[in-house]
Amino acid sequence: MAYHDQPATYVERIQLRIENLHRSLEFYQNILGFTILERTESEAKLSADGLRSIVSLVQPADIMPKVRRRAGLYHFALLLPERSDLASMVVHLVNQGLRFGSANHLVSEAIYFEDPDGNGIEIFVDTDPSTWTWTRDGVTMSSEPLDFDDLLQEAGAQAPFVHLPPATILGHIHLHVSELASAERFYTQGLGFDVVTRFRDNALFLSTQRYHHHIALNTWNGAGAPPTPRNSVGLDFFTLIYPSKEALVTAAANLQRLGAPVRMERGDVITTDPSEHEIHLTIQK
Repeated sequence: MAYHDQPATYVERIQLRIENLHRSLEFYQNILGFTILERTESEAKLSADGLRSIVSLVQPADIMPKVRRRAGLYHFALLLPERSDLASMVVHLVNQGLRFGSANHLVSEAIYFEDPDGNGIEIFVDTDPSTWTWTRDGVTMSSEPLDFDDLLQEAGAQAPFVHLPPATILGHIHLHVSELASAERFYTQGLGFDVVTRFRDNALFLSTQRYHHHIALNTWNGAGAPPTPRNSVGLDFFTLIYPSKEALVTAAANLQRLGAPVRMERGDVITTDPSEHEIHLTIQK
């Protein structure tokens, strides 16, 4: 997809800590329609196309339930290739008895729910980028009611939902952070993203290549919210893809200039943001 390929920098993969791998796999396979690429007793890599993992699950030995009111994952978002795919997913979720929220964001249409551990999930489809409104303040986004009557007209020609479409990707990630100003410096001056929308004084949306957002940050769990414990359910890490080795090296140097932790691991850059979210920086391999 245009905003998730070179020359963009974008989120490719996420790893989640969960309490019970068997329970989670029942959900991620039967409800979301993922297939398993690899599995051990405590980890699984999940795929939409059978070739690459976009979501991984890990069950640490000392795992504890999700701790509320912390900096951590708000949701990760799966981007479907077609509007009819979203319509098919809605019908499937209703048939499964899963309750979900919804919104028309003008730049996208989306539904929202949680996995068995309380990890937030968005499934969305982009609207036509030619209809997005850009001003001096960035791209115009909103949270209007989703027109289900119109959406579900798309479901008629679709076969019943069984699996995620192979072209499904990780569209963006949305994080609770402890403090917005330091997070903005890290993601813009360090990682190289641009702020494309601000919501009051408690959320901002960032992207490259004029996408509506690859990353969103908010303080909705409270300014100064402490980080999620490393043995709690939630985000383990996420991976950013850079368009070139040169762009990756530049990001690493910028992070070091900001005083952010940086270490190298098999050619990748590992860092953590000011709210202790672990991020892996790499190039397409």
